[in-house]
Amino acid sequence: MALSLCLLAVLRGLVLKLLLFRIAVFTTCVASHAHDVQPFFHDDESSELLQFKESFVIAHTASRYEAAYPKVLQWNSETRNCCSWDGVECDEHTGNVIGLDLSSSCLFGSINSNSTLFNLRHIRMLSLADNNFNHSQIPAAITQLSGLTYLNLSGSYFCGQVPFEISNLHMLTYLDLSHNYDPDTSEKFLQLKNPSLKTLVLNLTRLEVLYFSYINISSEVPHSFSNFTSLRWLLLEDCELRGAFPTKIFHLPNLQVLVVKHNENLSGHFPEFHERSTLLELGLGHTGFSGRLPSSIDKLDSLKILGITGCNFSGAIPHSLGKLAKITELRLGKNNFIDPIPSSFQNLTQLTFLNLYFNKITGSIPPWLGNLTKIEVLLLSENKLEGPIPQSVSKLMNLDELNLCLNNLSGFLEFDMFLNMKSLTSLQLGYNNLSLVFRKTNTNATMSKFNRLGLDFCNLTEFPNFLGYQNKLEWLDLAGNKIYGQIPKWVLNTSVDTLMGLNISSNFLTGFNQKSIVLPWVNLRLFDVSYNMLQGPLPIPPLSIQEFDVSNNKLNGEVSHLFCNMSSLYEFNLSKNNLSGMVPHCLGNSSTSLSVLSLENNSFHGVIPQICSNSGSASSLRLIDLSHNKFQGQLPRSWSYCMMLEGIVVSNNQLVDTFPSWLGSLPELKLLVLHHNGFYGVIEKPKMDVDQFAKLHVIDLSSNNFTGVFPSHYISSWNAMKSVESNGWEYMSAKWNDSWSNNSRLSNTDSYYKMTITSKGVDTIYQVILDVFAFVDLSNNKFEGEISDLFGKLKALRSLNLSNNMLTGCIPLSLGNLTYLESLDLSRNKLSGQIPQQLTQLGFVETFNVSHNNLVGLIPQGNQFNTFDASSFEGNRGLCGDQLFKKCATSSSSPSPFPTAEKDDGDSECLVKLVWGFVLAGYISGIVVGVALADIMINRRALSGWLRSYLTKMGKRN
Repeated sequence: MALSLCLLAVLRGLVLKLLLFRIAVFTTCVASHAHDVQPFFHDDESSELLQFKESFVIAHTASRYEAAYPKVLQWNSETRNCCSWDGVECDEHTGNVIGLDLSSSCLFGSINSNSTLFNLRHIRMLSLADNNFNHSQIPAAITQLSGLTYLNLSGSYFCGQVPFEISNLHMLTYLDLSHNYDPDTSEKFLQLKNPSLKTLVLNLTRLEVLYFSYINISSEVPHSFSNFTSLRWLLLEDCELRGAFPTKIFHLPNLQVLVVKHNENLSGHFPEFHERSTLLELGLGHTGFSGRLPSSIDKLDSLKILGITGCNFSGAIPHSLGKLAKITELRLGKNNFIDPIPSSFQNLTQLTFLNLYFNKITGSIPPWLGNLTKIEVLLLSENKLEGPIPQSVSKLMNLDELNLCLNNLSGFLEFDMFLNMKSLTSLQLGYNNLSLVFRKTNTNATMSKFNRLGLDFCNLTEFPNFLGYQNKLEWLDLAGNKIYGQIPKWVLNTSVDTLMGLNISSNFLTGFNQKSIVLPWVNLRLFDVSYNMLQGPLPIPPLSIQEFDVSNNKLNGEVSHLFCNMSSLYEFNLSKNNLSGMVPHCLGNSSTSLSVLSLENNSFHGVIPQICSNSGSASSLRLIDLSHNKFQGQLPRSWSYCMMLEGIVVSNNQLVDTFPSWLGSLPELKLLVLHHNGFYGVIEKPKMDVDQFAKLHVIDLSSNNFTGVFPSHYISSWNAMKSVESNGWEYMSAKWNDSWSNNSRLSNTDSYYKMTITSKGVDTIYQVILDVFAFVDLSNNKFEGEISDLFGKLKALRSLNLSNNMLTGCIPLSLGNLTYLESLDLSRNKLSGQIPQQLTQLGFVETFNVSHNNLVGLIPQGNQFNTFDASSFEGNRGLCGDQLFKKCATSSSSPSPFPTAEKDDGDSECLVKLVWGFVLAGYISGIVVGVALADIMINRRALSGWLRSYLTKMGKRN
């Protein structure tokens, strides 16, 4: 529906522009046509036009407008009178060509300043819109057409910098360079930087229409526009505008259309309106405009379209808005409006489109809705509306789309009221507290024909019978209900030719009414039956399938080789079933489209299939989750070609391999979980000096057989863990960008990454991971050596688990820098020395464990440390403090920098490191004390006692 509306708007704009051209041309030539006199012509101009024609080829794909046709085919040398040619207009007195309308003429080819077009010096009106000039630059020779008053080069694949020469066309009243962009990728071909927008329009003070949408302008809106008193249309949609929008532009005396939507960095606010305005359309949607709507907005009494969706407006919707009696489209969605819908809206009887979704609007749905008899689209979803749906809705016989989902609406609802609304094709009622009631009598074929139907979370206990009469459904959502038992056969016969999306997840369905099932919907793209109790083999979808989610069921058997032929498959989620056998190796054939592969919690065995190839740049794979299966062998080396891969989870399998350092070059990898396998050996230092795993947020190597020292080079290259800056507090996920999914509530648009964090033997499942979170788990291996100080630079760490290894040395003081840390587990190692007082700075730590080491001294006091019990510190004979109910030998209330318990070699080693710091400082600065301290190091035990005594004396002096 949204796509159709967008296409309709584009076509409407194009038709309007062509109409304006013809009005301008016909006004100039009205006398000629009134007297039906054929004006004489200039033979040289006919020649110029014929040469211009010959420089192009006719290609029907060069124009996008449905009514396009090649006007120049009628031009020929036999009919030399160019004034009679299609698209050509001549002055009746001079015979000169003054107008050339070649819009939508299927022209394909390049154009430059040598074109004979620019020899037609008398032209006043020129339109080359909706052709394909093959990424040519707008020729600078355009300046030769100095008499131009109308210039339209829109939608014709012009490229590069807009030439400064256009600013010399002082007579221009209409200038349109819009829509020179790729409609599939939204890449803009034209840019306006040198000259800038401000410079280009400086001398174009006669402008009435300026249409620059979809040009890369990247600047502020010039304040000089406030002086363009003739300006009627100003359209700057999606131009990467920034800065504050000049409010004086709102007050231009002749302004009718102002559109600056889809410029996210453009800020502004509504002014107060003291006089009546000529504005007909106002489009500010998806910008940074904010503030309140002024009560004086009723002065815009000519307004027909108001679009401010996706801004930051707040407060109550003013009652005065209901005085805009001519308004047909009112788009206020995705703001922060509060309070009930104003009762004055009942006066907006011309409304065809009302969008209030995603606000904080309260109260009930007003029963005067029946007055809006012309309304076609009504979107009230994602608010705080409550109470019943009024019966007056059934009076809206022109209503095509109704969306009330995600509110607090309640009560029993007679669904038959919607079946009698013959125009209604899209109905969304999900995520409320409604209970739907259906008539008991049979329903016939004269009812409404839906193409989109959302009845999710509507307390249904069975499939509604009226669905059997629906043959045009494209989307059907019955998720989150209480539908029990088997899926009836008649459901499989519903809308066989049209259905694209089916979501019946989160019910109590047990299976299909037959042993093996091939899904009958020939155009099905989404199939979601997750979180049911389905038994039996995997259903087989059609080749068109894109999202296939049967997770959290009781399906059994093997994966059919037929899935290998599904080349459009985007998400393949079989997790948490009873599936077994080997995964077909041909599944890798779908890797160019496959983005999410989730097979976790089944009984798959054998070697993991090779996915991606050495042409991996074409691969879309973002997430691989094979955890909790019985996979054997090694990780496929072909994964190194999956250049978009963000998450790898292969935990709890039977893999035997070395550390996959070859994955370090993947530019997007954020999640690497190898937990509980047979990975083994020393992790070698990377062969290349470049950063490895630079975007990694989560690494879990726990419960394997890794040995040796963990290379510090890897820690220093984990750049993503060093920053706590957020991308708007997003969750890590595989993004789904296709437009049909974004406009649908049939599925989540993202596949969120999840993981399990283990601390003190307790597993914590994170269903989502914020983009600023970082987790490191190297526990249950045989890592040796000391804990690297570099861990202290990973400021985004939420959890650090190094437990159950063979680590020695001190706890680094730098860990005190990890101020966002929530869990720290260093237990069951061979750590020595004291617990650093700096760790008391960890204000968010809930889980702390240093048990079963060789730590000594007083346990730090204060902040979170006062909440930890004895289990966090047990197994350290040299520790003392309140948590262990063991007093330290010192009477000082403050922690001693050195333990008074029995001397320990490990503790002395920590002290030696501290002294070496003094020695180095002394060496560098030339101070004799540094050298003296170096001599004392000969005897460690003597050094320990001497240094403790020395520092104690210094403390007394101070």
